[in-house]
Amino acid sequence: MAKAAAKGSDTSAEYSISQLAKEFNITTRSIRHYEDVGLLSPTRSGQTRIYTQADRTRLRLILRGKRLGLSLEDSREIIDMYEPGKTNVDQLKKLIDAIQLQRNKLNQQLDDISKLLKDLNRAEADCIDALKTNGNQ
Repeated sequence: MAKAAAKGSDTSAEYSISQLAKEFNITTRSIRHYEDVGLLSPTRSGQTRIYTQADRTRLRLILRGKRLGLSLEDSREIIDMYEPGKTNVDQLKKLIDAIQLQRNKLNQQLDDISKLLKDLNRAEADCIDALKTNGNQ
């Protein structure tokens, strides 16, 4: 198997699972999981997985979706919408929708955390006041 050079545009580049794991700082187990759920489809030479530039790009997009908080299924839908030579307007709209949904979810969590912190501060202050009151008796 030819070793892939830098991140060039060589569409004939081939990558091993360990090369991709090292490049993206993830485990080979993660890559195999993405294969198991149908997000990646490497060819095989015996037991050896051979990943193409397209697989590498899909992996990069999967990991980007993960960083954005998208589910693997959402990432799959968005990635699978890509059709070379065609406009990617629908794909971009779907990604925007997913981003907005994730942002709304995070804002709700942030609001919930803020309320919880206020409740904790109030409970702590009540406990401190109770200790002071009990200490003066």
